[in-house]
Amino acid sequence: MAATATTVVAPTAIDRKALIQRYATYVILLGVVIWLGANLITSPSQFFSASAEGFNLGMLYALIALGYTLVYGIIELINFAHGDLFMLGALCSGFLLTTVMGQDQSNLMGWVLFLVTLVGTMVFCGGVNVSIEFLAYRRLRRAPKLAPLITAVGMSFILQFIGLKWNGSTPKQWPSVFPEGSFGIGDFRVSYSLLVVVAVTVPVLLLLRWVVTSTRQGKAMRAVAQDQDAARLMGVNVNRTISFTFLIGGALAGTAGVMYQQVVGTTAYNLGFQMGLIAFTSAVLGGIGNITGAVLGGVLIGLIQGINDGAPLGFGQKWSQTVVFTILILLMVFKPEGLLGRPTTEKV
Repeated sequence: MAATATTVVAPTAIDRKALIQRYATYVILLGVVIWLGANLITSPSQFFSASAEGFNLGMLYALIALGYTLVYGIIELINFAHGDLFMLGALCSGFLLTTVMGQDQSNLMGWVLFLVTLVGTMVFCGGVNVSIEFLAYRRLRRAPKLAPLITAVGMSFILQFIGLKWNGSTPKQWPSVFPEGSFGIGDFRVSYSLLVVVAVTVPVLLLLRWVVTSTRQGKAMRAVAQDQDAARLMGVNVNRTISFTFLIGGALAGTAGVMYQQVVGTTAYNLGFQMGLIAFTSAVLGGIGNITGAVLGGVLIGLIQGINDGAPLGFGQKWSQTVVFTILILLMVFKPEGLLGRPTTEKV
């Protein structure tokens, strides 16, 4: 009987590294879950109220983050001007609804004019974004990646200057047509504005997913994202597809601007910097280039920020961004592709 020898293959350094990263990610997520559970046990009503406010904010982050992730997914450009486009959307919303239409009351006419403002702002921001792509980014598509990146930063300053001239150097307060107040489920309070934000945002996100996954133009977007040259050889109009992507991203930024202007009510020329930075963080957290990941990242960051600001065991509002970015950095160290992203290898 022949003897058989068995060999034991030792785990490679790559396997050990992947294992360490996986367990470290689990530990971080477990720590977050324990923190959330402790807040829930300490004060359930305060926890759920803070979560509702965080979810409201997370929806806005998700809308802005989708613009970042769509553009990056198709041309691998971090469009730093996108946050300032959101700022212009908020200004356009207040200007159309309050200054042009003179509406500042929550009634039937106010709701009708709100829908008109929403569509108008989406068209405005989509048109601005398409113009930016045509005038600034298109000629740099084959250039070294640093060139379009610096151009995006320059466009951000240009949009900020427009916002400065439009809004002024000081924050401006706008009236809202959203109903005031809240309703309660026991001690848990939910503002009516949250219901409006969800009622507008969720259909927009579902429509976007349907466009990307089920329409001819969506298939063209995915083809261009995978390989522009191959898509061009297959008859796809690459320029039109990229412009369409910028149009959608701008429309989403406009939607977020309308919601922010109605919920928060305060606009400033530098509003897009902070909101844009956190929205970009949301896209990275979920997995840059992943639509579902952008929504997940936005909602998670909004919830963490809301609970930190309003829950009994939070660090307080002044530490809000520190908490958000600390969690992000820890996750990025051990899972750099994001929560729903996939590891990629550089082709040579």
